[in-house]
Amino acid sequence: MSSSSSSTSIEKVTSRIQNSLFVPLDMEPNKTAAQVDTTTSLFTNVPLAPVDPIIGVSQAYKADPSPNKVDVSVGAYRDEQAKPYVLKCVRAAEERLLGATKEYLPIDGIPEFNLASAQLLYGKAMNGQEKRMVTVQTLSGTGAVRLGVIFIRKYLPAGTTVYASRPTWVNHHNICKESGVPSAEYTYYDNKNNCLNFEGMIADMRAAPNGSVFILHLCAHNPTGCDPSKEQWGIIADVMAEKKHIPFVDCAYQGYASGDLDNDAYSARLFFERGFEMFSAQSYSKNFGLYGERAGALTIVSHSEAAIPKMLSQLKMDIRAMYSSPPTHGARLVATVLGDPALRALWIDELKQMSGRILRVRKELYDALVARNVPGDWSHIVKQIGMFTYTGLSPAQVEYIVKKYHIYLLASGRVSIAGLNSKSVPYFADAIADAVKVHPK
Repeated sequence: MSSSSSSTSIEKVTSRIQNSLFVPLDMEPNKTAAQVDTTTSLFTNVPLAPVDPIIGVSQAYKADPSPNKVDVSVGAYRDEQAKPYVLKCVRAAEERLLGATKEYLPIDGIPEFNLASAQLLYGKAMNGQEKRMVTVQTLSGTGAVRLGVIFIRKYLPAGTTVYASRPTWVNHHNICKESGVPSAEYTYYDNKNNCLNFEGMIADMRAAPNGSVFILHLCAHNPTGCDPSKEQWGIIADVMAEKKHIPFVDCAYQGYASGDLDNDAYSARLFFERGFEMFSAQSYSKNFGLYGERAGALTIVSHSEAAIPKMLSQLKMDIRAMYSSPPTHGARLVATVLGDPALRALWIDELKQMSGRILRVRKELYDALVARNVPGDWSHIVKQIGMFTYTGLSPAQVEYIVKKYHIYLLASGRVSIAGLNSKSVPYFADAIADAVKVHPK
């Protein structure tokens, strides 16, 4: 066959294919294009979701033009000038990572990051027991809790309920709901006396069905700032062992609560040493200041070493279906700092500085309230720990403070102490004194 005849044949075939796929409307005048009905929508009945209370307050703060406004709603560290703070150890690690590859990570994340995370939380309690633990990198603490709850739904007995403290971080119940897992509350805080309701907590643990999952805050309970004592943790572990309950430890503030990594990890290590099968969700948003990097880890502890590869395979399958693989930068920063003795020492020093500033601000606020003779006992402010304090202010008092003083806090009275400084503490104390006078309980 000549080249010209071959070319002609190809052109004919190509023409037939094009004509069969793309028929101009003007070539078939008897046919008209179907019109889409734009007056109705498949999505008309989608309801408007409620605004997250924390985000809603933050948005109101940003929209407020007042020069005196103060934001104590958002759980993010601020320095003495009320500015976001980037840790020096993080900046140093970033310099080392300049030019690092941007390739996909493995589905379960960076191996060095996963091991370092488990070691950070469980420390010497691990004692060579890594083979009965599985750790995967997650989208911060939220992603770790979500992945763990999905694992509970799939592999724990049907109907297993996840219990969260009353009150707790609001997302705990949201995650359970969206994951198809029933959730309930256990007694935790005594709003009248501004302290832990330990008897109520233990009673609810005893009353829960055997084998229930209990979300326990590692330290610096969110939102109350009220933690059990070490003796109380021991009793909690005793009761949970009797009831065959499963601890799910939410670890958002290790090192950031007291400035002592080991002290803050006490509860998780206690359960581990007692031989519990358990879950733990770690976040590096607060203690590394990596809020937007979404660096976190989920660890599941099993009695069966043989089950670990199977568990990892299932976790990887769920990760693959949700987001394929985790982000790189934040986890590399954490792994770099934890893996370098000098950077790790710098990080620990910065943790002590941040936690120390928060402790100082707590004392300043307490002293300011006492100096103003504000009715009531405000000692809980200095007894609580971590970023948040449950002030005990009523919704009416909070509303008064927001409207008159432009100080933005949650209706529950929860305050992010990190949002205050020596300049704003007197102003906040004046606002509280005024609100308590105008709206006494």
